[in-house]
Amino acid sequence: MSPSGSAARDPGPSRAQGPAQHLMSIGEVLAHLRTEFPDTTISKLRFLEAEGLVDPQRTASGYRKYSWDDVARLRFVLTAQRDQYLPLRVIREQLEQRRHEEQSSQRPALVAVGSERAADPQDTRVARDDVLERTGCPAELLAELEKIGLVVSRPPGWYDGDAMVIVEAVVGLTRYGLEVRHLRAFRVGADREVGLFTQLLAPLVRQHDPAARARAAEMARELQALSQRLHAALVRTGLRGELGR
Repeated sequence: MSPSGSAARDPGPSRAQGPAQHLMSIGEVLAHLRTEFPDTTISKLRFLEAEGLVDPQRTASGYRKYSWDDVARLRFVLTAQRDQYLPLRVIREQLEQRRHEEQSSQRPALVAVGSERAADPQDTRVARDDVLERTGCPAELLAELEKIGLVVSRPPGWYDGDAMVIVEAVVGLTRYGLEVRHLRAFRVGADREVGLFTQLLAPLVRQHDPAARARAAEMARELQALSQRLHAALVRTGLRGELGR
């Protein structure tokens, strides 16, 4: 187990002790979690263990045994990934912070973040008229965005959550005087970034091992988060220079 794994483990006061503690096999844990997280697999659980986000006990024969606290940690991690698209590094930091808070305040143990499931951008389906109404985007502007490939509709004319985010951002930018022709640079930059990240992910994507696919998905989230931070910092730095600050 890595150092980060031992640090992330939650030994708070709510953790049951002694022989009366009920322990579950990895199959039993999977059965509990799949009701809420149907895409969860045994490979995913092993991957989260390898990343130090859960630390099940082991029998003398090496079989994993999970407590209810372990299940709560897994539910916390899976909810944060699903609802907030957080990278594991950030989730691990949140778990560590909660561990310290629980130890100092003797509060009850972990409650999963996000009481309601946020819609996955890919699963969202919004009609064209609704996009125009919700974002305040003129129909002519949306048509231009589709023409240059900044927004893509899905058959039979639906838009996903990411398309909504793009349209909302563009509407905001145009209020400051940006024109559609200025936005081509954003599309070009994003395409170059996708190409670069695809090369980094390729070795994992080519593997048929589900654990490798899980690592690829997590790596993609990390790359996106780091890219956003880098871009924001570069823009801030450039603007400070222009403003003489």
